Amino acid sequence: MPALICGSLAFDTITTFPGRFAQQILPEQVHILNVSFLVPTLRREFGGCAGNIAYTLAQLGGEPLVLAAVGSDGQEYLERLRSWQASTDHVRVVDDSYTAQAIIITDTDNNQITAFHPGAMQSAHLSAVPARDDIHVAIIAPDGRDAMIEHAAQLAAAGIPFIFDPGQGLPMFDGTELKRFVGQARWVAVNDYEARMLCERTGETLESLSRSHLAGVIVTLGAQGCDLWQQGVRTHVPGVAASEVVDPTGCGDAFRAALLFGLERGWPLERCVALGNRIGALKIACRGGQNHRIDAAVLTD
Repeated sequence: MPALICGSLAFDTITTFPGRFAQQILPEQVHILNVSFLVPTLRREFGGCAGNIAYTLAQLGGEPLVLAAVGSDGQEYLERLRSWQASTDHVRVVDDSYTAQAIIITDTDNNQITAFHPGAMQSAHLSAVPARDDIHVAIIAPDGRDAMIEHAAQLAAAGIPFIFDPGQGLPMFDGTELKRFVGQARWVAVNDYEARMLCERTGETLESLSRSHLAGVIVTLGAQGCDLWQQGVRTHVPGVAASEVVDPTGCGDAFRAALLFGLERGWPLERCVALGNRIGALKIACRGGQNHRIDAAVLTD
């Protein structure tokens, strides 16, 4: 049974700053900010939220169905998706654009600064949610603004339950738009910073959001695990210690893939997020969003 993944496909250029951003950015000088970071290491990875989620879902044994767009330079990415037996039937190729590009700087505290060129992602709305009877769960992950709005509406109209995962795309939407997304979704997944922004813009609290029609609001807390809100009750699901902390890029996407995997199988939400915590700990020990390997033993409780 496929899980529909609506989101970005991108190439990530990942660099490391061997210091702390906090020591370089002076709060009293941000109005004249002019900062340069020396980054001795650089590598290029396959990325984008949809690609990262699809990779981990395939590793878990799920069936990712990607709805996204790539540019004229995206053939290598299409071949990579097919190598996981992921369908590329709904990946649009935009010949006059580049595939989306993210340039990421990570400091020694695992804080990140990212510059993002959307490229072909801006045309993702031109592809509609496929009319298939075998899609029973989906996710709206960060993508082009129009694509997120239209695909959420199409999923709601088709009666397909989905996770609303605004991620770094959250600032694109005002309170009214965010309320509409929440109203259409079955689940909401955000990190703690995004949770605060979502509540500020909608005028809701996590408790009140969870008392609505939603089956759950998931707030990820990094190494501390996550908070699961259901019908006004918060359950803390502890994190899993990583063997080493190498690169946080794609950890949230790995978590969401585990969430989709469990939801596909009808697991209780607490079990889904517990798996997400384990998968996130595996991912952070590897560089890039699509290089970790998952052993079948991780699926045993």
